[in-house]
Amino acid sequence: MYGGVSAIDLGPAGVIRKQIPVDLDDFNQRIVLAYTGEPRNSGINNWEVTKAHIDGDKKVRRNFEHIAAIANHMRDAVAAADWPEVGGLLRQEWSNRRTNAPGITTPLIDKLIASTRKAGSLGAKVCGAGGGGCVFFLVERGAKEKVSAVIERDGATVLPVVVSPHGVTVKKLK
Repeated sequence: MYGGVSAIDLGPAGVIRKQIPVDLDDFNQRIVLAYTGEPRNSGINNWEVTKAHIDGDKKVRRNFEHIAAIANHMRDAVAAADWPEVGGLLRQEWSNRRTNAPGITTPLIDKLIASTRKAGSLGAKVCGAGGGGCVFFLVERGAKEKVSAVIERDGATVLPVVVSPHGVTVKKLK
C-alpha cells in the first residue's frame, strides 16, 4: 500500500507504519514467491488459533510471545540488511507458527521449505493463515533461479514478485 519495506506497530494509538530503508534492487534479488496450488480456508486456521488463545492454550500463547519477539528482532535485522539473520528469524518464526494449529502447514509447504533450504533459501514464511496459498522465500543473493527451479520441480508455481518502491496512487478522474 505504501511501497518499500515497512514495519507495522500495533498499539494503543492505533496502527503506525514505519518505513525501513532497504536497497530494493538487492532485496528483489533475494525474494521468491511460490503458489502451492492448494486452496486454503484461512477462516478455519484463524479461528483455531484464536480459539486456542482465548481458551488459554499455553503453547499458543507462548508461540505468540515468541513470534512478537522475533518480529521486533526482524525489524533490526532487515534495517541492517543482515540477511542471514533475517533468514534465521524466519525459520524461528515458522517453527513457532506452524504448531499453532494443525492446518497451518501442509506436506507440500513442508517439502518446499526443506528442499529450497538446500538450494539457497535462508528462510520462508507462509502468507496469510497458511494451509496452502503462497509461501514467501528469502534466498541467498544469486540463488533465486536455483530456488525457483526447486519450487517448480516440487510441484508449486513461482509467481513474479518485486517490492514496489512507490505505494498506491489514487488519481481523480476528470
